[in-house]
Amino acid sequence: MSTLDIGLLSFPGLLLLIFLRVPIGLAMFVAGFVGLWMINGSPNIAMAKLKSETYGQFSNYSLSIVPIFLLMGHFATLGGMSQALFKAAESWIGHRKGGVAMAAIGACAGFGAICGSSLATAATMGRVALPELRNYGYAGGISTATLAAGGTLGILIPPSVVLVIYAILTEQNIAKLFLAAFIPGLLAALGYIIAISIYVRVHPNAAGTRPRVPYSERFDNLLDVWPVLVVFITVVGGIYGGIFTPTEGASIGALGTGAIAFANGGLNWSTLKESFMVTARSSAMIFLIVLGAGFYNGFLAQSQVPQMASSWVIGQGFSPWTVLVIILGFYLLLGCVMDSLSMILLTIPIFFPVINALDFGMTAEHTAIWFGILVLIVVEVGLITPPVGMNLFIINAMERTTPIVETYKAVTYFVASDLIRTAILVAFPSITLFLLH
Repeated sequence: MSTLDIGLLSFPGLLLLIFLRVPIGLAMFVAGFVGLWMINGSPNIAMAKLKSETYGQFSNYSLSIVPIFLLMGHFATLGGMSQALFKAAESWIGHRKGGVAMAAIGACAGFGAICGSSLATAATMGRVALPELRNYGYAGGISTATLAAGGTLGILIPPSVVLVIYAILTEQNIAKLFLAAFIPGLLAALGYIIAISIYVRVHPNAAGTRPRVPYSERFDNLLDVWPVLVVFITVVGGIYGGIFTPTEGASIGALGTGAIAFANGGLNWSTLKESFMVTARSSAMIFLIVLGAGFYNGFLAQSQVPQMASSWVIGQGFSPWTVLVIILGFYLLLGCVMDSLSMILLTIPIFFPVINALDFGMTAEHTAIWFGILVLIVVEVGLITPPVGMNLFIINAMERTTPIVETYKAVTYFVASDLIRTAILVAFPSITLFLLH
């Protein structure tokens, strides 16, 4: 059996392990270890790689940004920033038809700017917004679908943990990726608000209204979100301005959100220890996936599968745009059964060389950044795509009175918005790259 055959056979083996509920990081590690053993005829090379790969992955300075951003998001929750964001948005637009749901989207976008995790944004805003949506007569389907979709903004609007991983895998500039994600993130929030507006007109009984809030109270609520603006401007502005590196920016953000949480009474010795434990568990899970992916991707490189795939696609004479659409379609399908981080780690080493070899009329750096944002968008659609969207299950677990089928029906409006936005960003790369010029 040739090395190429071994590489190709590893894919069904890996999928089998995943469907047997083996953790994705462990599944990739096992597939990579066994594959290297088969290619080299003994376990010696695989054992040696285990030592070098572990050190090589976890000594990467850029990877330290992941636990720091996770800690920052947890401090932001303890500091009451999610409640302040939702209350401010609700006071300004909550009296409109569908306004409370739109306010939840706005709050998700704001919280995503200091969180970096889709699942954490969905869970945090679910606790804050679900009671309000119930109180003002919103149907269960649109309530849960709104918060599940809003949660995806947590990873698209910078900072983003997945974008950090993509930058490390493709050797791209983290700050430039964050900058490129900003406009698509705002478009996503706008698209979701439009989707809600359409939904409440098609289903007028699905959403109630709340009384208007006096302007004095609106401005008071707006002032309460100043900590979010200060943290976001300091972290993101400092990174873009070259004042500090992304890792230094994340550290400053964690310190700032921690100080705000302490000042608001949400951070004490007990919650501090809990924050560290939650961050450690989440980071350990992510790092295991990173290690497993590094091991598996090293095996794939030795089997020549990525190089073969790139050469085959170029040899077929397909249009670059056709190849891109096929890859994005594959991500949409894979997103129904796999989380975003695992998809990125598993597929980027295969697909990125293919995209890199095609001519889209841009520099190699701009192509890599544009492709990264598109991939991030379509894998996030997977979080709200039935039947296995992770955000859908998180929100429905918090709202058990709503049948999951009702959530599926309502979320189709948000999925349609995502697909339209993806098509626009594919057709007009300059939208994504506008802030880089």
